[in-house]
Amino acid sequence: MSDALRIALVGNPNCGKTSLFNHLTGTRQKVANYAGVTVERKVGQFTLPSGKPVRVLDLPGTYSLDATSPDEAITRDVVQGKIAGEEQQDAFLCVVDATNLKLHLGLVLEMIELGRPILLVLNMMDEARRRGMQINTQKLAERLGIPVVETVAVRNSGIENLMNALDQGKYSTPHTELSGLTGDNHHKITTILHDVVHSVDQEDKRSDLLDKIFLHPVLGLVSLALMMFVVFQAVFAWAAPFMDGIETFFGWFGEYVGQHIAHPLLNSLVVDGIIAGAGGVVVFLPQILILFFFILVLEESGYLPRAAFLLDKLMFKAGLSGRAFIPLLSSFACAVPGIMATRSISDPRDRLTTIFVAPLMTCSARLPVYALLIAAFIPEYMVWGVFNLQGLVLFALYMAGIVSALMVSFILKFFQKDKSQHMLLMELPSYRFPDVKSIWIGLLDRAKIFLKRVGGIIFALSILLWFLCTFPQPPVGATLPDIDYSLAGMLGHVMQPIFAPLGFNWQICIALIPAMAAREVVVAALGTVYALSATNDDAISQGLASIISSDGRLGWSLATGLSLLVWFIYAPHCLATLATVKRETGSWKTVSFMTAYLFGLAYLMSFLTYQIAAHYLG
Repeated sequence: MSDALRIALVGNPNCGKTSLFNHLTGTRQKVANYAGVTVERKVGQFTLPSGKPVRVLDLPGTYSLDATSPDEAITRDVVQGKIAGEEQQDAFLCVVDATNLKLHLGLVLEMIELGRPILLVLNMMDEARRRGMQINTQKLAERLGIPVVETVAVRNSGIENLMNALDQGKYSTPHTELSGLTGDNHHKITTILHDVVHSVDQEDKRSDLLDKIFLHPVLGLVSLALMMFVVFQAVFAWAAPFMDGIETFFGWFGEYVGQHIAHPLLNSLVVDGIIAGAGGVVVFLPQILILFFFILVLEESGYLPRAAFLLDKLMFKAGLSGRAFIPLLSSFACAVPGIMATRSISDPRDRLTTIFVAPLMTCSARLPVYALLIAAFIPEYMVWGVFNLQGLVLFALYMAGIVSALMVSFILKFFQKDKSQHMLLMELPSYRFPDVKSIWIGLLDRAKIFLKRVGGIIFALSILLWFLCTFPQPPVGATLPDIDYSLAGMLGHVMQPIFAPLGFNWQICIALIPAMAAREVVVAALGTVYALSATNDDAISQGLASIISSDGRLGWSLATGLSLLVWFIYAPHCLATLATVKRETGSWKTVSFMTAYLFGLAYLMSFLTYQIAAHYLG
């Protein structure tokens, strides 16, 4: 696309820039990192009515070009043409929230002062009209000396006008001195608004009404807890039929393929290693997508910043900032973007503490492990005729991670020299109906990432584990299952004494090793290990969950199942997370401390869980 029009989207957080990007590009977008940093680089493509291709870059949101974080620094450097490959942008689309021009025009004036080619996108015009605001866009364009286009990105309104404006080259390099405007930027904005904006009633009554509930010190916390509770109930209740369908398909597919492979070793590799390994993880995709659906809805609706504000005082008492809420909530999906999101925390102390506790949030990679063990050990029945017991247990596991994170940050607070309080300042956007297209694209991206992990690292590790569990072959006259004589079997037996106080058998010990690459690998690893440990086809026909909960030789006790659940609340089974911590902090000492404290905490809590459960539950 060397002849493509190159544009970049610039704007404050919460201006609707990402929704505009999604409507312009659809699924023709990709995410990567800028060279040498962990800031995401989001690029998409679309075609103008004339047929001219466009390459669009979605820059991180910033309030000013006076950068105070790595995200803002990337936006500043791209705008100033300091990043290799992004020096030449044909136009910058400055996206602003029409309901909050007083704040958002500050960045526009900074862009004008740089003399870059600009097209001003006046977004959220529907909300402005609903509040009784009348904006004279023609006069605004004259005052700023740049073209202006009205849009409502979440409804696809105004997108055609925007594309026509780009097609006709209606973006211009403004004069650095604005006509008739003097003084600093604050004075200029006040003058502009007085001239172009007329408000009948600028109050957002809908947001004010909802904030009386969601920001109330008691009702707000209750509503937040209820929302999270509903999410975890839905993860189990809604996903069940889809999971059953996927499980049935992989069972049929494994049986079908196995019938056409005569060689026993090759049959075992394909059926036990590849199909069973991948299928054992893909089956949890519906649960992960349901979890992400709720996170995206809360984000699109404008609720998340309010949750951060609501929890600020509580989190400060535990040694965190309210700004830590969004990175920690992101960590429920994956700790990697959660840790990267801490770049929005300007205070180094708060940022480091948030990084330390982010892995304690229950990420989506834990979900397959939890789902497997809960299905095996927790009966499926309704409590009080309303609540799913398995959903209650999942909720308790998530809460255990949250409470543990607060306790760890509280303890870390006593070792910090700077104990001063840092005020939380953040913009609360208007409540909006979620953008269906943005949610769909977000879910599609998450599915691609998850399946890519299955097709990449999990696929490779499943084959490697099969090899370790298969070779060397057993000697003549061997009486034990073949896996006992393999490299993995020998290693598992060596590790078992260390983990015996936790109730882990040697098969579990084997599965914990490849799980260091990614937590969800443990499901595929257990499937492979138990399939190769079985003396018949029960491991494939019954499913791993059925075997774990059975009373046979391969069965675990309830205490073991609970102990393993607790282990995965704390254990840092994710090399990607540790690598991200190293990149973000630049310190191996920080990575070593995090690894040591998380493994130590995992061992201690699993030990207590197993010993107590074994004593009282038998």
